[in-house]
Amino acid sequence: MRITRSTRRWLGLLLILMTPLAAAANDPHAADRQALRTLFTEMEASINAQDVERMIAQMHPQATVTWLNGEVSRGHDEIRAYYQRMVKGEQRILDRYLTKAKVAAPAHFYGNGDVAVADGTMEDEFFPVARGPFRLSSNWTSTSARIDGRWQVVSMHLSSNVFTNSLLAEAKQAVWYAGGGAALLGIVVGWLLGHRRRKVDGAV
Repeated sequence: MRITRSTRRWLGLLLILMTPLAAAANDPHAADRQALRTLFTEMEASINAQDVERMIAQMHPQATVTWLNGEVSRGHDEIRAYYQRMVKGEQRILDRYLTKAKVAAPAHFYGNGDVAVADGTMEDEFFPVARGPFRLSSNWTSTSARIDGRWQVVSMHLSSNVFTNSLLAEAKQAVWYAGGGAALLGIVVGWLLGHRRRKVDGAV
């Protein structure tokens, strides 16, 4: 039987449409992965909206967060207090904090499939009160649990490269500028002292 070009096109389209369905059928956690993607998307949106209540609504009441500065918050009250101190209060460090998160690999499920661990990257933008904005690339690891049929974050760990980042590069640049300025000042002072000494010697 001859297969026409039109038939081949339709068969190819059908294969493309069926591939995701086949993959989902082979993955017993397909629905859970979708729920986790929704959870992480809501977490990202709440951070960018500066809405801590919306954020902790996605977390278990006893959730633990390790922040980028190394501080640890345990439970909703401590998470809320940290965010208030850093972003909302009169003595806040930041005016705003924006992030764009990506999942690096499919989540791993443990036990009866009610615990999932995922990790990924973030491109963060900070707007400090005392200086101009800066960007930082960071990483995240999250442990989530399905409790009463609902996925919630129970642990979140944030980290960044302490050896290579925009703040360190800025500090190194400042050191170079300071060193160059000090060297230039030394040259000018040396020239002035030498010039003055020559004038004194000439007067004698």
